[in-house]
Amino acid sequence: MYALVYNFRRIILAVIVMVSFTSNAQIARFSFSEQKMGSPLNIIFYAQDSLIAYKQAKASFQLIDSLNHIFSNYDSSSELTRINKNAGIAKNIATPLMWELITQSKEAFIKSKGAYNIAMGPLTQMWRIARRSKIFPTQAQIKSNLLLCDFNKIQINNIDHSIYLSAKGMQLDFGGIGKGYIAQKVVDYLKKEGITESIVDAGGDIVLGDAPPNKKGWIVGVNKPEQAEDLLPEKLQLHNLSVATSGDVYQFIEHNGKKYSHIIDPATGYGVSSLRNVTVIAKDGALADWLATACSILPINQAKKLATTMHAELLITEFRNNRIQPYTTKGFEQYWEAPLIQEKQ
Repeated sequence: MYALVYNFRRIILAVIVMVSFTSNAQIARFSFSEQKMGSPLNIIFYAQDSLIAYKQAKASFQLIDSLNHIFSNYDSSSELTRINKNAGIAKNIATPLMWELITQSKEAFIKSKGAYNIAMGPLTQMWRIARRSKIFPTQAQIKSNLLLCDFNKIQINNIDHSIYLSAKGMQLDFGGIGKGYIAQKVVDYLKKEGITESIVDAGGDIVLGDAPPNKKGWIVGVNKPEQAEDLLPEKLQLHNLSVATSGDVYQFIEHNGKKYSHIIDPATGYGVSSLRNVTVIAKDGALADWLATACSILPINQAKKLATTMHAELLITEFRNNRIQPYTTKGFEQYWEAPLIQEKQ
């Protein structure tokens, strides 16, 4: 057994991969990693030979680059950058993939009652600068940027598929949905090419295809709240699902003895300060991604209700009285290799 532990700025997940071959040695495991979207992007799959493997890995990374060129706000020539630059100036006709993600983001905003909001760009940019400079923003800065984060000021036209940000200074940001969406696209692509046993880890947003040969699923470990390296003793066993975890292990800022996560509460403009880890298992990458963000913001009972409504499963862990306190939706336990302790209310 070979363990891969991936350390990312947003979360930590450990993917414990069982290295195996079929009895006739025709299927082998291949692993590829490149720096994409600000973090290592890892692809693992099983293929018949190295020529097929390297060809499909190259095509997968090219697909990732093409999607990133649509959705990245770090790419000065991306479609998203163009939309943001046209805020308060002109509408933009969305490409099919941009329209697809905008539509999913709108559903996320509605279903989460605003807890997930792609219009948070001005605040995410402000807090990103604050974390780097270690200068805490003023209340006036937070308030003024919060006014630009109104999702309802995004004009989404279903007839011509146009997008218009109606106020200058508005910015869309696909953090919390984009990486999961892209990881899902890669797994879907590989399946179409006949590579069904795969896993794609896009900076911690993990999408899983069929289980590895002779296994029931991919084994995924989840880190303890507030711990960079320590994992929960129980491991998840998953296939044909997605899993995403949100926490503040790496991206946070401290001010007056209080820790503020990179996950921003749209209601206040401040980073979430609750010391919890949120893990979501869902049917696809984009859904798991945005649910992990929304459920980091919502009260625990509301988070569980939202996950259940979206046919997803949720685990929230937090430290209370020097103990890890878990809260789960009813169906989460089925995915443990060994049962987690019963939830204590």
